[in-house]
Amino acid sequence: MVNLVYDLDASDIAILRVLQNEGRISNVDLANRVNLSPPATLTRLKRLEKDGVIERFVAVLDRHRTGHDTLSFIQLSLSLHQHQHINNVLEQIVAMPEVLECHNVTGEYDYLLKVVLKNTQALEAFISQKLIPMPGIARLHTSLVLKEYKASMVLELEDD
Repeated sequence: MVNLVYDLDASDIAILRVLQNEGRISNVDLANRVNLSPPATLTRLKRLEKDGVIERFVAVLDRHRTGHDTLSFIQLSLSLHQHQHINNVLEQIVAMPEVLECHNVTGEYDYLLKVVLKNTQALEAFISQKLIPMPGIARLHTSLVLKEYKASMVLELEDD
């Protein structure tokens, strides 16, 4: 079996810890923070990107300030569990810009979607016009988020 865990040393972990919170930090400032030279820091950063430890750099937007006030989680069950059918449904779901995340989960439902929309009317339209008519969805359950207490993308990294 292939080991999917990447071997990170202390310097790699230091770089990643800073970047998770300050993605736009300059290489010189990053190097100073992790006690490496700027060329060594840049070399490590490029390697972490090339090797897929750093997937991409993004701007995290405040959804409320962009007019997206409705966050919900939608659980879906499929009527058929054949590979082609599952692939067709997932292809459609992941193409929907309203869907921020899609996870295959255990339990009563097959998939969990994290969906952001402007308001509850847009959520109702999304469900009734996009999800319900989709062939293969047996049932769904929607939970509307009333208040977010934590939303983070920062992974805990431990030194060995």
